[in-house]
Amino acid sequence: MITPYHPPVKRSVEIAGHKTSISLEPLFWDLLKAAAWREGLPVNALVARIDAERIGAPTPPGLASAIRVWLVSQQG
Repeated sequence: MITPYHPPVKRSVEIAGHKTSISLEPLFWDLLKAAAWREGLPVNALVARIDAERIGAPTPPGLASAIRVWLVSQQG
């Protein structure tokens, strides 16, 4: 297992036909992949869904922060 104290890793994802880069720690990338698998979605589709939810928030956070918060909210 990767140590949770690892610097963020930047990866490209595609949202609505546009590529964007997201920096997340490897632990969060692993959690995101697992969540996408559970939901039966590609990672890009899950990120797009999280992005749409965050844009609708009264004070939208950055995308990486929104992904982290979404992942933590799914635990438990």
